Amino acid sequence: MTYTESTTATEVIEGIDLTGRVAVITGASGGIGLETARALASAGATVVLGNRDAAKAQVAATALRASVAHADVELGDLDLASLASVRAFAAWVNGNHDRIDLLLNNAGVMATPLGRTSDGFELQFGTNHLAHFLLTKLLLPGLLASGSARIVTVTSSGHRLGRS
Repeated sequence: MTYTESTTATEVIEGIDLTGRVAVITGASGGIGLETARALASAGATVVLGNRDAAKAQVAATALRASVAHADVELGDLDLASLASVRAFAAWVNGNHDRIDLLLNNAGVMATPLGRTSDGFELQFGTNHLAHFLLTKLLLPGLLASGSARIVTVTSSGHRLGRS
């Protein structure tokens, strides 16, 4: 199959069996994260959703379970604007899984008013970069234990709005 910008996650995953694999996805309560979680769950993966809004995460998990028979979905609290929350989420994931096969660093904020994370970093930099870096570092033992893990960090096309 030839992939283009309009290829869906379901098309990409077609024919792939991820039974027994563990995928951790940040920001999976909507958009790309939720659709990726749906595709991975449909291929048999256990999907671990890290979200800051527990109510939205629960709605997403319910939708996943309704659309994917036997979806294995786990919910974890993760606020990327707090490194303490990142540490707690990583400890929870590491405590529940001896390996991680896929880490999808998907969550992020864009074009927010000037703000600070709970650790004092500029909000967009702290959330999109520092938090995902720390999460990846803390999950690295489980990723290495997989033997074939993948780390995907999603970005936006916001750079196209800039001028040189």
